[in-house]
Amino acid sequence: ELLSPELMESKPSRNVVLYAAMGAGHLLPMVELAKLFLTRGLDVTIAVPATPGSGTTGSPTIAGIAASNPSITFHHLPPPPSCADPDPNPLLLMLDVLRRSVPSLASLLRSIPSVAALVLDIFCAEAVDAAAALHVPAYIYFTSAAGAFAASLGLMHHYSTTTTNLRDMGKALLRFPGVPPIPASDMPSLVQDREGRFYKARVKLYARAMEASGVLLNTYEWLEARAMGALREGACSPDRPTPPVYCVGPLVASGEEEGGGVRHACLAWLDAQPARSVVFLCFGSMGSFSAAQLKEIARGLESSGHRFLWVVRSPRQDPANLLEHLPEPDLAALLPEGFLERTADKGMVVKSWAPQAKVLRHAATAAFVTHCGWNSTLEGITAGVPLLCWPLYAEQRMNKVFIVEEMKVGVVIDGYDEEMVSAEEVEAKVRLVMESEEGGKLLERLAVARAKAVEALAEEGPSRVAFDEFIDRLVTSE
Repeated sequence: ELLSPELMESKPSRNVVLYAAMGAGHLLPMVELAKLFLTRGLDVTIAVPATPGSGTTGSPTIAGIAASNPSITFHHLPPPPSCADPDPNPLLLMLDVLRRSVPSLASLLRSIPSVAALVLDIFCAEAVDAAAALHVPAYIYFTSAAGAFAASLGLMHHYSTTTTNLRDMGKALLRFPGVPPIPASDMPSLVQDREGRFYKARVKLYARAMEASGVLLNTYEWLEARAMGALREGACSPDRPTPPVYCVGPLVASGEEEGGGVRHACLAWLDAQPARSVVFLCFGSMGSFSAAQLKEIARGLESSGHRFLWVVRSPRQDPANLLEHLPEPDLAALLPEGFLERTADKGMVVKSWAPQAKVLRHAATAAFVTHCGWNSTLEGITAGVPLLCWPLYAEQRMNKVFIVEEMKVGVVIDGYDEEMVSAEEVEAKVRLVMESEEGGKLLERLAVARAKAVEALAEEGPSRVAFDEFIDRLVTSE
């Protein structure tokens, strides 16, 4: 609609710039946050870094995400000048690209009139300088659990008081404010070695994050009350002040963006299944198993006798490279002989990708076998679906501890930290959730968690109120 000149003069457009890290797990929550800014009348630009290597098949591409969000401006930052010796570690290479893209981000900020705030993924925290130089407040949007933020700060404090390394502690319990005790072996692999380059890079990022004007967290008060309390009191980081924290979640995709206009075949299959009868297995945009492990999962599902919808991705050539481009899986070769035929009336196997948010909200879905990525965790909880935790990488083992011990919305699939999870364990945990009294209790707990999530985002709900407080600070600080 056209605004009259008087209106246009009285209301200059105010802009917020969001700087996302690579990968669907980081970009998608940024898009959800962007939508929240739009509801408050701000214009939003998402700065997208150039990805080293290529993305993953089937997961929503940036082009697809941009097409379904026409009111958000997506600005592709140019690839930074290549350095003489690119880091062989894909994660360190990613951090390097994010850091060396800051000058391009600064140019973008200078080109946009009246920028009210720069919002950064934690992996982009080095860009607080670019904001400071232009007198723009910088905020961190932490796209994982409040517990993960608390534990990350707790670990930095822990390492400052001791000389031990996590990797030498085995399953010894770490006790940090605001979170349940965490076995050392469940902390992210990249922080196990305090002398490691990734841990050192991470310390720098968190130190920069502490200089921000505030931290937005994609969670809700009821789900993580203890962690939020500890962060507010500054208990997680006793040696330096913690910026104000705003609990603004759960910001999860409704699923409307998934897969464009065509309805995925698995949804029609779900329509034909009884209510709460299907176990959904999906392991994130980077999750992948060996052929031997896929066969164990298949055997466990088959012997459980329960209906299932299973997203299978090809095994990695290089298990360490999470950014590796995976080809379409050859199901006949990867799964046990005759499995697809024998389970045709009970199950559906989908190659590479499924519209997860829609599947989780479908009435037929009863349980979710998940890698415990935070977006997936929130999608499961807000859909009221119990979680069977099979953490794979990043901070997922920590999330598993929070899900099972603190939130009490899931169970652990044992063996996730060993060579192989057995078919027997897959069957046992599926039966536990689907058939036992404990499974029934989980369902009741999830009904409450789901209701509290709806409440958090309602007009006067705590997460909406927190976001409005944050917006008020932005507007008054100008």
